[in-house]
Amino acid sequence: MDRNLTQLLQHSRAILLGLAGIIIIWNTVFQIGTEEVGVITRLGRYSRTVEPGLNIKVPFAERVHKVPVERQQKLEFGFRSTNGGQQSQYSKDGVSDESLMLTGDLNLADVEWVVQYRINDAYNYLFKVRDPESTLRNISEAATRQVVGDRTVNEVLTIGRTEITVKLHELIQQICNDYSMGVKIEQVVLQDVNPPDPVKAAFNAVNEAQQEKETLINQAKSEYNKVIPKASGEAKATIQKAEGYAIERVNNAQGEVARFNDLYTEYVKAPEVTKKRIYLENMSSAISKLGNVLITDQNGANVLPLLQMQFNKDKENPKKN
Repeated sequence: MDRNLTQLLQHSRAILLGLAGIIIIWNTVFQIGTEEVGVITRLGRYSRTVEPGLNIKVPFAERVHKVPVERQQKLEFGFRSTNGGQQSQYSKDGVSDESLMLTGDLNLADVEWVVQYRINDAYNYLFKVRDPESTLRNISEAATRQVVGDRTVNEVLTIGRTEITVKLHELIQQICNDYSMGVKIEQVVLQDVNPPDPVKAAFNAVNEAQQEKETLINQAKSEYNKVIPKASGEAKATIQKAEGYAIERVNNAQGEVARFNDLYTEYVKAPEVTKKRIYLENMSSAISKLGNVLITDQNGANVLPLLQMQFNKDKENPKKN
């Protein structure tokens, strides 16, 4: 009986020593994943940071905090992903207040966005800020409301989305750096921006009216571009024609003046000859325009023979009359 008790005690001691050894080894050796680093604290105080792989620590006195520094994480605002498979599903239940914002022109907009980030300093992430994920969520929401509140609803819904995301990225990163959070903002994405459901119909009507306005303006500009250049071309052509006519009249007048001066010079030299020449030239020019002409003396003698000759000549050449 005593021998059995002694053997049982010896076996129990061995089992306890084995269990103690397993517990010590379990609390001494640990594994850090490829996307993580291990931050070790000794009695609650920071001790060191270890890299991925097998590592050891002082059992019971040291504690390991695994921080996924290589993993991209995200925060969703205004919605939550309910299915992360091939077909993602989203829900707004209980989080619609996050996305409802007031714009700079006192309109409401329903803004859903995503903040993607990485942890780039494990020590700061663990020890500089209490509950860093919640803090980053509050920072992102405050920054988004500030940026959206500085812009009109049309900018938020349409043309200003790219500028808003860039400004959000800069502002959130700046605040995180000021807080020494150990976080790097990778990207800010405006997931969906819409007017609130109660005013969506009215907002769509306003958009349609604005689009119709733009259409009418474009049509007016098109008509303007058709009519005004044509009228301008016609005006320039008329002006050029008038200028050409003016130049022609001036040149003709100058030519007539020069001719008159030359004629006057000749007249001064030989008045009788000049007058006779002018008379003959004018008579020749005038008579050539009158057609058949008969010239007689004062008594009218010898008119009939001349007329008979002229009539015979006209009969021989009827095409000339």
